Amino acid sequence: MAPRGRESYSIQSVENALDVLEALSEEEGEVRISRLSQRLGMNKTSVFRLMATFESRGYVEREDGSSRYRLGLSAYEVAQKLLSRMDLLRKARPVMEKLVRETHEAVYLTICREGDVLFFDMVDTTHQVKIVSLVGRRYPQGQTAAGRIQLAFDPTGNADNDPELARIHAQGYCLDSNTLGDGVTSLAVPLLGRGGRVVGSLCLVAPDFRVSSDLVEQTLAPRLTEAGGIISSKLGYVGHLLEGGRGWEHN
Repeated sequence: MAPRGRESYSIQSVENALDVLEALSEEEGEVRISRLSQRLGMNKTSVFRLMATFESRGYVEREDGSSRYRLGLSAYEVAQKLLSRMDLLRKARPVMEKLVRETHEAVYLTICREGDVLFFDMVDTTHQVKIVSLVGRRYPQGQTAAGRIQLAFDPTGNADNDPELARIHAQGYCLDSNTLGDGVTSLAVPLLGRGGRVVGSLCLVAPDFRVSSDLVEQTLAPRLTEAGGIISSKLGYVGHLLEGGRGWEHN
């Protein structure tokens, strides 16, 4: 079992449920309720109720008529999503670090989660004046540059019927001010995977007074777009940068 912390905040029923899932994941093949009950020191009725709940949600499964359980597809889907997030972070981080060395501004990796944009990871600026970390914060996808660029490049979205999203798509990046806080500028480009699927976005965040329109046009946008293209290629996207580093064209 995983080590526990903050015991005063724990909920026993949730602890029991997680113990059952962890025990099931450590078993080779299928396992009976009696085996889990004995291993965990829980009564069979409690284990049965938990397994019935997991089964209804697809986290465990069993053959028809069998009393032996194994992990179900929902458990594998959750694990796969976590692994994909870690793979994205591993591939993006070195590129983000290089971009911060070039631009001297904070760069965030963001992903879409349930209609929101989640600021997932950051490489911070070395400037003394900096924006408070946004890691872990969520915003409505249409509210920020990081989210709107994802909407603009989403092949299943409504970009063709939305003039603003169409403009952002054609430009290749999204720029806004004050949506992440007063006096805060953010500049974002999409991160694309296989088939042009939107995986997330790369977002540069800085105080307004350090970001001029000339700096955006001549330095920040091209370098951010190039970095996004490098990460996208690592994620399996097949395309190329447009002239001037503005966006991508599908091959």
